[in-house]
Amino acid sequence: MVEEDGKVVAEQEEDKPVEEDIEALKNELQSVREELRKAKESSEGSLNKLKYLMADFDNYRKQMDRQAASKAEVIKAELLLKFLNIRDDYLRALSVAKQSKSEPVVIEGLEGILKNIDSLLASEGVREIETVGTPFDPNVHDAIAYSARDDVADNTVTSEIRKGYILNGKVLRPSLVEISKKIVKNSVSDTKEPSNSQGD
Repeated sequence: MVEEDGKVVAEQEEDKPVEEDIEALKNELQSVREELRKAKESSEGSLNKLKYLMADFDNYRKQMDRQAASKAEVIKAELLLKFLNIRDDYLRALSVAKQSKSEPVVIEGLEGILKNIDSLLASEGVREIETVGTPFDPNVHDAIAYSARDDVADNTVTSEIRKGYILNGKVLRPSLVEISKKIVKNSVSDTKEPSNSQGD
């Protein structure tokens, strides 16, 4: 029996290290699970931060693209405006050449160059602003003169002093125009009314 008790005691002593190992493994497994949970939370947090940073960078890139495109449009508009001023000077020179009865070949050559200038401006999106006969629009017209007209509606463009142009829906240079104003006639009769200053 002692032997049996000894065996029982020995088996119990052998079971203790196994139970302790299992308990240690359980604790270790729990610790690893906790570390894994924390690592997962941390990685999810980092992933979210990365997504926000990527979205912010994408917004920043789009904003920079818009600013660059806007800057390019401004530079293009400034350059085209210089071409328009050159075109105005060229038209004056062509007019002088016609008035001085220059050779027809010279005038034809000058008109050909003018067509090339107009073609270049049109290819870049420049178009003329409509003026004569249209209602005055302060967004595209600058009124610099008035004419007393009864034959057209009030505030109608009657004459164009300088051509205006639009580039991609924006005013590149407003038209300088003359607009009509109705003549207001005095409604008071020109006849003298009898004076009441004489004695009553």
